[in-house]
Amino acid sequence: MSKLTPVVTCSILICSDRCFRGEREDKTGPALKETLERLGYHVHDVKVVPDELDVIVDQLKEWVRLGMDLIITSGGTGVGPRDVTPEATIKVIEREIPGMSFAALMLSLQKTPHAVLSRAKAGVAGTTLIINLPGSTKGAQEIIEYLDPALKHAVPIIHGEVIE
Repeated sequence: MSKLTPVVTCSILICSDRCFRGEREDKTGPALKETLERLGYHVHDVKVVPDELDVIVDQLKEWVRLGMDLIITSGGTGVGPRDVTPEATIKVIEREIPGMSFAALMLSLQKTPHAVLSRAKAGVAGTTLIINLPGSTKGAQEIIEYLDPALKHAVPIIHGEVIE
């Protein structure tokens, strides 16, 4: 795909109190991993964390420091009092990419009217692209499949490559 980034490396962060406490099985992490690998990404890590702002920020920063090309978060993007993933993302990114969030929202609105409650963000931290996805397993997979061409186009550009 690219001289600087022949394979897009990514990590997946599941933000869910219930999954973190073991009260609910995380199905989204494994499903996203399978989807991303099928699309040709190298999945470095999948972690489940509680809906805690500082915990999410610290994990995002660690993966940025490790040089991940892409970080996908799932969960914590709604309007509940513990939904803090967008706030954590804003603390880490340097430049927002509203078009990615908008595209994800438009796709989600075709499936459910509840998508209007999404506060998901997308942006760049260093050379890492971070995207918030909904906690819905199916929704997260559909958005990744939809955004795949844009993600693979964006990563080399973020790394400073000139795309003709």
